This record gives sequence, C-alpha cells and structure tokens, in this order.
Amino acid sequence: MSTGELADGPIVVGTDGSEKGREAVRWAADLAARRQRTLRIVHAANSLRGFSVDPVFSRDVFERLNAEGKSVLEAARQEAETTGSSADIEVEMSSGDEISVLIEESRSAAMLVLGAEGVGGFAGMLAGSTAIAVTSHAACPVVVIRRREDGTPAPENGPVVVGVDGSPVSEEATAVAFQEASLRGVKLVAVNAMLDLEYDSALNEALVYFEGEPKKQHHEILVAEQLAGWKEKYPDVVVERVIERDRPRRQLLEWSDTASLLVVGSRGRGGFRGLLLGSTSQAMIHHARCPVMVVRHERHR
Repeated sequence: MSTGELADGPIVVGTDGSEKGREAVRWAADLAARRQRTLRIVHAANSLRGFSVDPVFSRDVFERLNAEGKSVLEAARQEAETTGSSADIEVEMSSGDEISVLIEESRSAAMLVLGAEGVGGFAGMLAGSTAIAVTSHAACPVVVIRRREDGTPAPENGPVVVGVDGSPVSEEATAVAFQEASLRGVKLVAVNAMLDLEYDSALNEALVYFEGEPKKQHHEILVAEQLAGWKEKYPDVVVERVIERDRPRRQLLEWSDTASLLVVGSRGRGGFRGLLLGSTSQAMIHHARCPVMVVRHERHR
C-alpha cells in the first residue's frame, strides 16, 4: 500500500440510536458507496458487563439489552438504506466498552466514522476523553461528524480543506484529501499557517514578523512541493492554496464554516514529541463546524 491509499477493509461506523448516531450512519453510507467499500455498522452494548451476581437478573438484563441492541442496529441498517447507498451492509453488536470496540474495529477498517455525541452505546463521544482516545489510538483514519453552529449540516458541495505543514502525516492527510475531493467533485483548499507550532510561542510570532517575505516564500515552496505529485495524480481537482501568518487551528476553524470535510494529520511539525494527538487536531475534533477526518502516519498494516 503506497502513501495516501486507504487500507483494504470496510467503512466502520459506531451507532447508538441517537440522531447524531443516525447522521453518522448516513454519512458513512455515502462514503462507503463513493469508495466502493462495505459499510459495517457497530453497536457497543457496554452495559452488558457487570451483571454476574444474580444469574436470573443477569439473564433478564442481558436479553433486554440484546433486544435493544438488535433494534438499534436494524434501525441503523434501514437508515443507511434510505440514502440509496449501493454499499453492502453488515452489522455487529459487541458487549465491550466503546473505546475498546472501536479501536479493535479500526484494525481491519479502511476508515472509522463517529457521531458527535450520543445517548448510549457510544454516548458522550465528544464529551472529552472518548473521542480523543479513539482518534489517538485508531489504526485507520477517523471521521468525527460535526455540524455548523446553527445545527445545520456542512454543505455537500463545499470544498475539502486540508492542513498542510510538510510533515509526513500531513503528506498522508493531503493524499486522502485529494481522493475525497476527486470523489466528491469539489475543490481542494490547502491551508498552511506560518505560525506552525502547535503551542503558543511569542518567539515563533516574532520570527514570522521579522522574517517577513522570505518566511512566506519558504512556506509557499513547502506547500508547492507537497501538492505537486498529487495534482498530477488528480488533474480533475481544482486546488486553492492559502498561506497565512496565523495559527493552524484559527485558519482551519474559519475554513470549517464552508467546508464539506476538514482533513488534518494526527499531529504536525510543532508541539511535543511523543503526543499521540496534537493540539490542532484536538481543537478540530471539538470545535470544527464540519466533519473532521484525522489521519495518522502509522497505519498498522
């Protein structure tokens, strides 16, 4: 598998029966059809654990939760079918906890899709640690379905926006972003922020200010080099370059207002070595106004 290619495997989506979960299913169904992959819908009935004290009570609880889980999965299957998706659909219910189930599923998935929040099964996905843990440890790209501040979904014809900083994981993110832009028939916007450290740095701001034009020329070359090969591979994709003297998170959040999809690497050039997820990608997961795809450099294949 070369750089930027998705691994073999299905598009996996976690669902819990909530509206956000149903939205994730619809989005994943469309994605699976575009990429000609199987759609795998997963429900984690994590409440099945811990009822071993009273066998009779445990069986009653197990049967009720099992029935509820099957109902959630059947509703999710029907939701996927309403999109008109041509993808094959399979469903799976697990008794594990949400994080473990999703991370394990990611090992054989091409991509993992999560709703922004839920009511059970994958409840509170963006309440904090769960989304960050899954995105940090997943073995495939992860998409978190987010909406605009007014609650409306991202425009389908909006551009695919990708953060570009010259790092290896940014190269991976750029490749996937080109694929998505080509499949959707939309423009690709490559955003580079000259204040490229992921943490606040007065020194970094000062260097950008005093270096001025030479600094900008360096970033223009960096962006051009990262885009060059992919523009040749995807000549149908119109590319817009955006280079600003700003922080990545501010620029990307601004672009998320009009984007159909925002693609970022799990961590970029700045920040602290050893972190599994950089501050920019974390900020996008929590605050972006469109679906966010986080791409990791390590593919674990």
